[in-house]
Amino acid sequence: MPATPAWPPKSAPRLFVSGPLAIDITVAIDGPQAHYLTRVMRIAAGDCVILCDDETGEWAAEAVDVGKRGLSLRCVAQLRMREAVPDFWLCPALLKKDRFDLVLEKACELGVAQIRPVLTRRCVADRINPDRVRATLVEAAEQCARTALPTCAAPVTLAALLAHWPEGRTLYFADETGGAPAAQSFARSGPAGLLIGPEGGFDPAERDAIRAHRAAVPITLGPRVLRGETAAIAACALWMGIAGDWAGPRE
Repeated sequence: MPATPAWPPKSAPRLFVSGPLAIDITVAIDGPQAHYLTRVMRIAAGDCVILCDDETGEWAAEAVDVGKRGLSLRCVAQLRMREAVPDFWLCPALLKKDRFDLVLEKACELGVAQIRPVLTRRCVADRINPDRVRATLVEAAEQCARTALPTCAAPVTLAALLAHWPEGRTLYFADETGGAPAAQSFARSGPAGLLIGPEGGFDPAERDAIRAHRAAVPITLGPRVLRGETAAIAACALWMGIAGDWAGPRE
């Protein structure tokens, strides 16, 4: 006899929805999400869709009442609780729109808990679109099977970030003029944040202000000059591998 296919199938599409979800809860889907499921993924009645609500975790749901303009999804089994992510913040200076989108996408995939955009003197942008930011983060979370969405704060000035930096949280500062090797500095444990500069870097006054902060730890990301998006992605990956959840459980 042929083997019974695994359920839910690995190919089941993933979707973030408003919660909280629970057994037998039915979620109505319409608009672009319904178009994606019915027209792109060809979901039919009885097919499985994986739902996440950023509250309770991940659920297998069965498609019911599939129509031309929408469908309903009934939760039938909880697959995972909402994941715990490392207490790591990314504080990137604002970049051009497409490059900042890349930073958001990869920060989500890498497991960053919070993104706190920073306005500096050499920033080429001064605002973000909250709807665009959320859409980018949700799409990235769906792609990488993340169950906890990162939060993204409104941009603040560098002075405000430093003034309100919480006690007990290390502020790693990617300083192109030099610092301790990042891998060496990341070996310490505890809540942390990573400050990445804009195109052209921080100006001297900003650099002095950061270095004077009680929580700042200047680091270097190697011998080459990195673009802002490259520095953010590379440093986040390195931190996750040394101090984050890539490193495995701590003793």
